[in-house]
Amino acid sequence: MFLDIFVIPVPHDVYLLHYPSKQRLIRNATIPVPFLALPCRMTLATVYTRAPLSMHAPLVRVEVHLAGGLPAMTLVGLPEKAVKESKDRVRAAIINSGFEFPSKHITINLAPAELPKDGARYDLAIALGILIASDQLPVDDIAQYEFHGELALSGALRPVGGILPCALAATDAHRRIITAPDNHHEAALVAADNVHSAENLAEIAAVLHRRQDWPPPPPPPIRPPRSYPDYADVIGQHQAKRALLVAAAGGHHVLMSGPPGTGKSMLAQRFPGILPPMDEREAIESAALRSLAGSFSPADWRIRPYRAPHHSSSSSALVGGGTIPRPGEISLAHHGVLFLDELPEYDRRVLEMLREPLENGHITISRAAMKSDFPARFQLIAAMNPCPCGYHGDPERACNDTPDQIARYRHKISGPLLDRIDIHLTVARLTPAQLREQQQAHPETSADLRAQSTAARRIQLERQGRPNAALNGSLLERHLHAEADVLPLLDRAAERMHLSMRSYQRILKVARSIADLAASPTVSRQHLAEALQYRGGSV
Repeated sequence: MFLDIFVIPVPHDVYLLHYPSKQRLIRNATIPVPFLALPCRMTLATVYTRAPLSMHAPLVRVEVHLAGGLPAMTLVGLPEKAVKESKDRVRAAIINSGFEFPSKHITINLAPAELPKDGARYDLAIALGILIASDQLPVDDIAQYEFHGELALSGALRPVGGILPCALAATDAHRRIITAPDNHHEAALVAADNVHSAENLAEIAAVLHRRQDWPPPPPPPIRPPRSYPDYADVIGQHQAKRALLVAAAGGHHVLMSGPPGTGKSMLAQRFPGILPPMDEREAIESAALRSLAGSFSPADWRIRPYRAPHHSSSSSALVGGGTIPRPGEISLAHHGVLFLDELPEYDRRVLEMLREPLENGHITISRAAMKSDFPARFQLIAAMNPCPCGYHGDPERACNDTPDQIARYRHKISGPLLDRIDIHLTVARLTPAQLREQQQAHPETSADLRAQSTAARRIQLERQGRPNAALNGSLLERHLHAEADVLPLLDRAAERMHLSMRSYQRILKVARSIADLAASPTVSRQHLAEALQYRGGSV
């Protein structure tokens, strides 16, 4: 029996022997009989991308394999529903970009398989893997890139969330990152020399074929500079402004209590404007977390975040959560301000979740699929009324609540949570005559207060490398520099006020911040007396 004869000169390498009924692989063999000999084609491709599930954005390898059989596409590697839907988007994008979609059995593996993947961000990497595996794109230099983008049916690239932590990780891995134009400027904040963008799939293919260079970066969007409201708008309340200045200088948490309409919300909304400017590390961490949530804009670079969730927020919304853990409000306020208005109206179980982040500056979220750790070093500014009706202790208006109602209202906030708040401030209601009198005085502007807090924070960083609120244990003892009569005075006050050791140390931290505002190398009795005054209004 004779076979069809095709004689093809080939080197002594790997040959695929084609017989009518079977295939056999022979290495470095001479050809004793006529047969069909073909070299093996490229049917496997690997393209890099990342999964922005945390600040580290772990690497994902998109492996594409083409095999014989009925045309089909199989996607494995723990993909969520949005990732599975990429099969139809990728097919249409490849065809509409002028390429041929292979009539093969296509297997796509998103490795590592145990890492959850969600969203449409893997479209671009999957499409390029299919084109490389089908020999429509060269494999040269593909390993030096990481690709991020959703594909439209036309092949155009759309932006995806979490691009900033991906750019950070790609830079550390010495790879260049390819994005949609709308993601370019966000990625360029941390990887200016390693980021390229393209309008569509065909443009990326032309670059990989070396028919053209990467297009120039898109022009930055024109946005007005963002600014916070000014403290000059708040008439009076000099004691509250002073307390908030101390908090801004040392990074302390604040609880404001007072009747409705005294300006608590106005004071809190203006608080980010008096905080010291962000350094490079703080700006990157804050922007990366907001990028994970898809809420970051390059116009917000070096702007301290301000988050004010509603009191109906769930625990997942406040501290983070979900099947695939996402950062919550406390992490989105990292290196910024978290304002909780009407504090007793929050669910007590939700408030108790703040205890660990307030103390440690991070939150760990554990789920069956994975565990994520998010930083959450924020400044808490909380506001509440003294009672349900709001007028307990007001000299001008009587309170309508019973003692039991007042006690239940205040007990919604636990003692351990209150213990972690450094400054407890009473914001009194001013009469119209007092408001007119204080309106004529020269108002304190946010710029003035920010200059003072920045100078005090600079002293702290030079002395101890961190804000006073972050001092713990031996560090507080080493850098306190208290005068001889300060600690005995605090000991007597602690006995009368029944202070815990945590409250004791927090009073010392506040006193150290007050001394830094006065540029004093030591903490005196006057500094301690002011710090004790901010603790006397405890609920």
